[in-house]
Amino acid sequence: MENEKVWNYASGAIILPEEKPVMSYSARHSAPHREEPRALLEAVTSLVVLAGNKSLGFYHTDFSVGIKQDGSPVTEADLAVHHSLVGGLTAMGLGYPILSEESAATAYSERMLWTRYWLLDPLDGTREFINHNGEFTVNVALIVHGKPVLGVVYTPVTGIMYFAAEGCGAFKREGQGVAVPISVKKPADQIPAVVGSRSHKTPELTRYLERLGAHRLNSIGSSLKFCLVAEGAADVYPRMGLTSEWDTAAAQCIVEQAGGMVVDLRGNPLRYNSKESLLNPWFLVFGDNEVEWLRYAEGLEGEGNPGLKG
Repeated sequence: MENEKVWNYASGAIILPEEKPVMSYSARHSAPHREEPRALLEAVTSLVVLAGNKSLGFYHTDFSVGIKQDGSPVTEADLAVHHSLVGGLTAMGLGYPILSEESAATAYSERMLWTRYWLLDPLDGTREFINHNGEFTVNVALIVHGKPVLGVVYTPVTGIMYFAAEGCGAFKREGQGVAVPISVKKPADQIPAVVGSRSHKTPELTRYLERLGAHRLNSIGSSLKFCLVAEGAADVYPRMGLTSEWDTAAAQCIVEQAGGMVVDLRGNPLRYNSKESLLNPWFLVFGDNEVEWLRYAEGLEGEGNPGLKG
């Protein structure tokens, strides 16, 4: 293990060479305002599991489904996980603002002043939750100056968690097992493994795949698409459809710390809280940057792409 980093779940800490374990969750309630992202992972992963497991209390019941103003569904589980995450993050005592899909809208005139904040999607893949296919996740990211520097993606049904932070890489843990480092696949397969949305398919995505040529497509819900690229199980995730910043931030951190890239169709990394709208531009997620994935997207920036609006 010399010169290797590991995630020690016996103590719940990342161990780096010649470095002591990070503080416990209880000790971190009064943590300094500029805590290093990797030192927050133990606390954040713990509260994400606690919050995410609350969704399972609704999963096999006759839960109610509402419709938000934007037409997307929301359930009792979304709100229960939201309140649990907000309470847990607030208890850490860092004082960072919290922006959640399920929170009241915050004016950009206020948000633009935030240099560090938590960005949450309490239940990413609400449609998957409603359809009982297990492909929904709980997503928590820490954003610093527009960049995700910590990300946790947890799948309550399977107990699988992906997490990452600047300075320690990306990891995957299955249930109560040992967390192991993950990395993207380089080089990509000759016949690329592609992941795509189960619920949101567009003509532009169809065109992209036609240009790509022979490929293997796996349709799956939520942020799990990013995570499959991060662990090397897929080569590319093209998204030519609407997403919001809370849909992507946590998983983007995981992909980037695993050695991959998340870029808009002009090749720029996705950035956060940089404009009034919280919609993302269309984007690509990939591991092997020697492949010209962007070339297949040329000319596909249609009017439905928020990336064309500033």
